[in-house]
Amino acid sequence: MVFDNNGQEYLDLYGGHAVISIGHTNPHYVKRLEDQLHQIGFYSNSVEIPLQKQLAEKLGHVSGKEDYQLFLCNSGAEANENALKLASFYNGKKKVISFKRAFHGRTSLAVAVTDNPKIIAPVNETDNAMILPWCDEVALEQAFADNEISSVIIEGIQGVGGIWVATESFLKKIRSLCDTYNAAFIADSVQCGYGRTGKFFSHDFSGVNADIYTMAKGMGNGFPIGGIIIAPKILPAYGMLGTTFGGNHLACAAGLAVLEVIERDNLLQNAAEVGAYLITELKKFKQITEVRGRGLMIGIDLPPELANVRKDLLFKHHIFTGESKPNVIRLLPALNLTKAHSDRFLEAFTIALNQSN
Repeated sequence: MVFDNNGQEYLDLYGGHAVISIGHTNPHYVKRLEDQLHQIGFYSNSVEIPLQKQLAEKLGHVSGKEDYQLFLCNSGAEANENALKLASFYNGKKKVISFKRAFHGRTSLAVAVTDNPKIIAPVNETDNAMILPWCDEVALEQAFADNEISSVIIEGIQGVGGIWVATESFLKKIRSLCDTYNAAFIADSVQCGYGRTGKFFSHDFSGVNADIYTMAKGMGNGFPIGGIIIAPKILPAYGMLGTTFGGNHLACAAGLAVLEVIERDNLLQNAAEVGAYLITELKKFKQITEVRGRGLMIGIDLPPELANVRKDLLFKHHIFTGESKPNVIRLLPALNLTKAHSDRFLEAFTIALNQSN
């Protein structure tokens, strides 16, 4: 729940853009940060910070990627920027493949592989970025033909693009081609990772491992933190990547609190079960064009005549949701959402749909 300046309660199904993973002001999270503030809030990465190792070990355990290395930064754009840079260091190649509707961030290379010309400044333009059709295996194979591909970056579920789920066969094809041509498979898990889909990374549904996973959003439950985990075959040299604020004491405390709550409260299972319930119920509405997603990452595609439904949910029913243009409602709630919360939304959604008809 969130509250406005008049004390009005709102059911938050947006989570500040998939950031609030364990609930606003979660008591364990608040205590972790407060206790850390009483010790030390920040020191540079020129000294060893034991909390970083603790976070790496806990992340490896909860994600099932214990043999991966962790590099910490501050945001999803930084995570993707560092992943793309590391991939190029690894194989000495320059070209990057991304896909239609992709959103990977607003920094230099991350924005170049984002499919939105409005946010790409002339200085960001590069011939090294190739944007291919979504889940088109033939186009992907053709792009690899010149053997200049450094990496392929893909969201397991496109968030900003409108909740489009990558097919398992397409993710397997990426893995196969990257293996054949010594390219890096980068799994952008900034929005679709960290347990949101019921598995730790949405790419895990394909049964293959990526070379680099990028993370942020729900990683710190609102405290700025991002990171990449790196497969054992990639051996970064000391100093190849660097950061001032990344992995600071407070960020690590926040990150540990999130993982501890996810593990303690079985939030991956909860996201899978409550998400499946919501998707099943939403598919019963005949007025909806399409329902897409997995777990608690859900897109409700509405016809143009129902464009007001999202505003009605907010102003008449006090429920926050996200959107993707033109008419997709995005649900990105905290992973501890209950069935009762879901029913409150479904009841309001039914009224909003009927009043818009």
